[in-house]
Amino acid sequence: MAPDLPVPDDVLAAAARIAGHAQITPVLRSHSLDAIAGCELAFKAEHLQRGGAFKFRGACNAVWALPADVAARGVVTHSSGNHGAALALAARGRGIPCHVVVPAGAVAAKLANIQRHGATLWRCEPTQAAREATCAEVQAATGATLIHPYADPQVIAGQGTATLELVGEAGAPEIMVVPVGGGGLAAGTALALAAVAPGCRLVLAEPAGAADTAHALATGARDPDFVPDTLCDGLRGALGAPNFALLRAAGAEAVVVEDTATVAAMKLAWQVLKQVVEPSSAIALAAVLAEPARFAGRRVGVVLSGGNVDLEALPWRH
Repeated sequence: MAPDLPVPDDVLAAAARIAGHAQITPVLRSHSLDAIAGCELAFKAEHLQRGGAFKFRGACNAVWALPADVAARGVVTHSSGNHGAALALAARGRGIPCHVVVPAGAVAAKLANIQRHGATLWRCEPTQAAREATCAEVQAATGATLIHPYADPQVIAGQGTATLELVGEAGAPEIMVVPVGGGGLAAGTALALAAVAPGCRLVLAEPAGAADTAHALATGARDPDFVPDTLCDGLRGALGAPNFALLRAAGAEAVVVEDTATVAAMKLAWQVLKQVVEPSSAIALAAVLAEPARFAGRRVGVVLSGGNVDLEALPWRH
């Protein structure tokens, strides 16, 4: 394995580094959802994390891992919302500048979160190339350190701490289900499972309109130029190279979910679990419901990854 890839011990180090900064989020259960799904579900409530998403874990780990002289020049990233807000919040906690490049069409509620935490916003076209180019320009102009939303090793390690906590509180599941976009949470989860639950299978929930991870795992090659088409705005990023390497090594499996099924699962989470989660989070529950035979009778951990919902544009309102 390449030396620049994080390892399971990095997740343990991240847990120590972010202690006192990140919330220890609860593990939620629902007998009603267990009955519907035909398995025993343990939901890690990362929508209750600071910033409203798991992203604060990785951003916090990356920000606090920087040497003081490097940190003083600030940090920069590109993000459709949750990572940008998380990085802004982490940077504010360390008292350093934060710059966030945001693509056109980003969810208004998520942009408001970024601004609320004090970041400077930079706009760009909604393509991966535009995001990266604008980020490089800001980095060159400011001297800020790039904290990539999902390929940064410290970000990946930090995201894995959610699963460490779930296993610590609820015991090791037989299957762990997480959403996948760029792969930061997925890869971090793989490392965490290697550390504390090596017998657990990792299942990735992915939108049908952005199924590049499923394609990569099936073919052995990434397609970074795919064009996403999904209402799961947090899962539109292309799978990162280090993330792919870690997921392949972990034997991760992908379940591809239609947006209609994700919206139905989002409603269930709101109505039954009484939790406000966004589509990019609800897709993990949707994956469990989409393939009942895969999960039947199993102990299943599910990361509810975020709850930053645009209440003016709910997916069931027309």
